[in-house]
Amino acid sequence: MSVTDVQKDYDSLSLTLTAELPAPPERVWQLWADPRLLERWWGPPTWPATVDSFDFRPGGEVAYHMTGPDGSVARGWWVLRSIEEPVALAFEDGFADDDGRPSAELPVMPTTVQLAPSGDRGTTMTISTAYASRQDMERVLEMGMAEGLREAVSQMDGLLVSA
Repeated sequence: MSVTDVQKDYDSLSLTLTAELPAPPERVWQLWADPRLLERWWGPPTWPATVDSFDFRPGGEVAYHMTGPDGSVARGWWVLRSIEEPVALAFEDGFADDDGRPSAELPVMPTTVQLAPSGDRGTTMTISTAYASRQDMERVLEMGMAEGLREAVSQMDGLLVSA
């Protein structure tokens, strides 16, 4: 399994996932930068993602939805803040309502992705998500964000090995 650590830090209001992946940063980067590849891992296996729109540039937006095993749909969005190909990405991550509009009830979470060369042509990927309050963090964790992110990222290995 690629995920080596998931840290929930209530003092700094952050969730940090670390993964060791079997490919160089340039290949791992493509899993973020290509919407068809992103669809193959962004949602947990039981909640696969479909990318509805994809504007991968600073200031650009990504909209997606995930479909649960019972057919229910959860929508989300990103606003990309910075892109440093192939080593870093920062975006605002949020939930959306049934019409795809940002949800006013759920938090917006600044998220950063760091890709660093590791070992023999591998990559250490770190995904850090920040929260505005402990209440926001607890709410999202109660929704299963930590487990869902772990399951989603664990799908990357298979994509990198088969690519």
